[in-house]
Amino acid sequence: MRNRWAVAAGTALVAATSLGAASFQVLLNVGANGLLHPSRNRLSSDQRRAEGEDVTFASDGVTLAGWRFPAAGHRRGTIVYLHGVADNRSSSLGAAQRLVPRGFDVVAFDSRAHGDSGGDVCTYGFYEKRDLARVLDRIGDGPIVVIGSSLGAAVALQAAAEDARIGAVVAAESFSDLATVASERAPWFFTKGSIARAFAVAERSGQFTIDDVNPARAAQRITVPVFVVHGASDRDTPPDHSRRIFDALHGPKKLVIVEGAGHNQSLNAAWPAIERWLDELLPPLDL
Repeated sequence: MRNRWAVAAGTALVAATSLGAASFQVLLNVGANGLLHPSRNRLSSDQRRAEGEDVTFASDGVTLAGWRFPAAGHRRGTIVYLHGVADNRSSSLGAAQRLVPRGFDVVAFDSRAHGDSGGDVCTYGFYEKRDLARVLDRIGDGPIVVIGSSLGAAVALQAAAEDARIGAVVAAESFSDLATVASERAPWFFTKGSIARAFAVAERSGQFTIDDVNPARAAQRITVPVFVVHGASDRDTPPDHSRRIFDALHGPKKLVIVEGAGHNQSLNAAWPAIERWLDELLPPLDL
């Protein structure tokens, strides 16, 4: 999501000033479109040469483009990596480099409306959790750990509340619920009323319900282990979002707040702790 909604709405406000009273609907439409349509960043030619096997997954009328990296040595399980908004599967390469040698298959794919995958609308987990289920259909036997960053973390949490095949989750920098984080990022001139009306436009266009996109509420139904990580200096999605998620979890849980880390920075800093946590959950043969 980043600040695309605010930028789009700000552009619309300039237009609204010259268009007159009827232009308020233009403002709402552009703001809603900024929420639904993140920037699509396709893979570079260098990223396409990654050593993973190219795979595709079919889900609800969209084709998802992905990679599979086979485990080195004795297989301990499968990691499914979910990227953040306006990103693509290339951000999984660091996870693959760390976890493949530790005995994990790593699967990553471009979320709908991102990268090389199909789809035009991002729904922040409403449909994306069903996409993840279709990917899990292809993976086979577990154990399966889902690692998500930002948007990906929100999808992972919402999916784990419903899909028993997910054995554990690493959730980095998730928002607690879409309505709150989108309201926090709305431009200053949006009132509560205009935000609500922009949400209504987005719901009609995206055919989903914003109040149903709620990782914190989903966390109440998660019983598998969850490792929650967030940057203390995250201004895009403040760490209180992860604290709300952590408080709602009832199963085994761990919270790490990384000092000095902003958005999209906490996961890299937390890798050593995550690897120790994975070793406790799924011990390698030599432990």
